[in-house]
Amino acid sequence: MPVGTGDADLPHIVIVGGGAGGLELATRLGDKLGRDRWWRKKKAQVSLIERARTHIWKPLLHEIAAGSMDTAQHELEYQAQGYWHGFKFRYGEMTGVDREKKLVYVAATFDEEGREITPVRSFHYDILVVAIGSVGNDFGTPGVAKYAIMLDTPEQAERFNRRLINACVRAYAQEGPIKPGQLDVAIIGAGATGTELAAELHRTARGVVAFGLDKIDPENDIKITLIEAAPRILPALPDRIANGVADTLRDLKVDILANSRVTEVTEDGVKLANGKFVPSQLVVWAAGVRGPQVLAHMDGLEVSKSNQLVVTDTLQTTKDPNIFAMGDCAYLVPEGETMPIPPRAQAAHQEASHLYVEIQRKLKGEPLRPFHYRDFGSLVSLGHYSTVGNLMGFIVGGSFIVEGLFARLMYRSLYKMHEIALHGPWKVFLDSLSRSLTRRTEPVVKLH
Repeated sequence: MPVGTGDADLPHIVIVGGGAGGLELATRLGDKLGRDRWWRKKKAQVSLIERARTHIWKPLLHEIAAGSMDTAQHELEYQAQGYWHGFKFRYGEMTGVDREKKLVYVAATFDEEGREITPVRSFHYDILVVAIGSVGNDFGTPGVAKYAIMLDTPEQAERFNRRLINACVRAYAQEGPIKPGQLDVAIIGAGATGTELAAELHRTARGVVAFGLDKIDPENDIKITLIEAAPRILPALPDRIANGVADTLRDLKVDILANSRVTEVTEDGVKLANGKFVPSQLVVWAAGVRGPQVLAHMDGLEVSKSNQLVVTDTLQTTKDPNIFAMGDCAYLVPEGETMPIPPRAQAAHQEASHLYVEIQRKLKGEPLRPFHYRDFGSLVSLGHYSTVGNLMGFIVGGSFIVEGLFARLMYRSLYKMHEIALHGPWKVFLDSLSRSLTRRTEPVVKLH
């Protein structure tokens, strides 16, 4: 018998994926429908299936990779969030669905010693929301899986940070001189993640060296190279923003290689299609995204070329009205547009807010209304050096460029909006105050 058939008279809403959109939706639906209140009865059983135990806002992963953020201060435990907000946390990774039986299949989980934690399970649903995000797309490039690190999860970001710190300690302790490329970092993909990581690494690498590794000269021994196949960095953003970011990175002595397609990643560096070789033993792949492989095995649901679930304007999958998709794993080209909704945090937030209302309408048997994406612009944070972006429809119509302190405050406000959606304003205020105080007694970069 599948798990999740308790409260048999109640509809079962299952959300798969605890990223920005999925967790916001589970929290709001759990608060509204998933618990008894003195003024209303419980109206649905809400469950969240997630393969990790803690949540980190994905746009922060570059800060984890650089070592400028303490993960423990920002991660949220799904089990506790479910207890506080009326939804059930189901630990495990989705492996597929049975649309006829309305079951979600979940793989077994194991601890570090190989012992089983949870068995293979299945969960019944009446409404299923798939929000498992995206993963890096290496386009079949040789050597990426073996020698490069993607930044899809906090574990990958922490792995790169450990590799960076270990490389610095190794270089300091070795008898001979530092070899060419030994401490160089190659970042493949100059979208928002790649450019933000380049700036953040410039500061934190120097911070690591400053804590006693005086054999290393950061100006000469640590080189950051940003590689992009498009004609310029930040190809999805306006020229003025991209050019401003490029100027700032060049001032930081970041080497920018545009119009440079990667053909192979090796143990010692990166080969380019133009014949150039970039020496580096620290490689990050941040070029392109695709839907996770499991989406190709969803009992006949339609997927795009990038392996995302194709949805209608109501965010329902084209083959099954009881299954919704949202966030980076959903493919929707709005009416009158030629490009799909971009994989951005603001899109996931808007879709979560939309489905929070529309799922309640579906439970009541009311017709669903279409989702309308509103692009509020883009912001790129270069750490302590600069923040630039364009805002659309903000205060005045049209689009305008913002930079400096105002842009930085806007960038930080995106994360605060996400936190408020999960915790409420009072807890966010207290947590923010606590973080600001503890930062004064800790190193500016993570050293382990």
